[in-house]
Amino acid sequence: MGNVRAVKVRVGFGITGAQPIAPDAFASLVDGLEQFGWDSLWLSERMGAPSPDPVTALAFAAGRTERIKFGTSVSVLPGRNPAELAKQWATLDLLSNGRALPAFGLGIVHPNEQQAFNVERTERVARFEEMLPLLRRLWTEDRVDHDGQFFRYSGLQIAPKPTKPLDVWMGGRAPAELRRVGRLADGWLASFAMPETCAAARVTIEAAAAEAGRTFDPEHFGAMIFYRHGSLPEPVAALLASRPGNDVDPAVLVPDGWDAVVERCREYVAVGFSKLVLVPFSGPTSWPAELEAGAGAVRPIET
Repeated sequence: MGNVRAVKVRVGFGITGAQPIAPDAFASLVDGLEQFGWDSLWLSERMGAPSPDPVTALAFAAGRTERIKFGTSVSVLPGRNPAELAKQWATLDLLSNGRALPAFGLGIVHPNEQQAFNVERTERVARFEEMLPLLRRLWTEDRVDHDGQFFRYSGLQIAPKPTKPLDVWMGGRAPAELRRVGRLADGWLASFAMPETCAAARVTIEAAAAEAGRTFDPEHFGAMIFYRHGSLPEPVAALLASRPGNDVDPAVLVPDGWDAVVERCREYVAVGFSKLVLVPFSGPTSWPAELEAGAGAVRPIET
């Protein structure tokens, strides 16, 4: 993509929804991200997995830090109460001094996850498209009147407000999902997609944004980069196998070694993706050592 302009590159860190993390290990992870200069922490949502609830865990992280930002990768929107969700994210943003980065999706096609949110699969898109604009209004308007298919409000007041209107990121990879990103979102966080796939998806997103009369910030394209030390743990292998259509390209899993991780980061940057999230598919023996080594490896990428 020869027309991709230089962007400000930032590298964050995430953990998968497949593996448990002990309280002391999570605290060590959070402290290490702050200490070694990482940009952000991103947590996935899986109701049936042993990983922590993302927003609750991000609130814990906010209380231990002053600098890093916090995002979800991603959180499910259909099946939630938009008023309660708006207050939850506004509170996290306010108490963390503007560090919240909400990212939403439809939720994966999995029997356990679908029944946990109690939304018919055929309703997920309609609920999402009603809820996301409604969240923006609840974050910015003093009183909200709304008469929709699923929600009805008359003069609804939600306080506190976030420090500023929140940028909302979205996941997804199907063509319809990418067009929805262009129409509704402020950023796209790609998952399980190689750089060349992301480059093509970016064209779809920007075209949909232009058709909707919107401008999509060129610095709001991000990607999750999965890496591992040794073999995949069984819970992670099961997570990958449970994806719809089992469509995971094995090449998305970067082999062992920080040099390979850095090279993959550069490939994403080359196609204009500047918000990168490294996700280990196997837990390290020491979070401080892992985060110090990783920060030193990726620092030259950041601009």
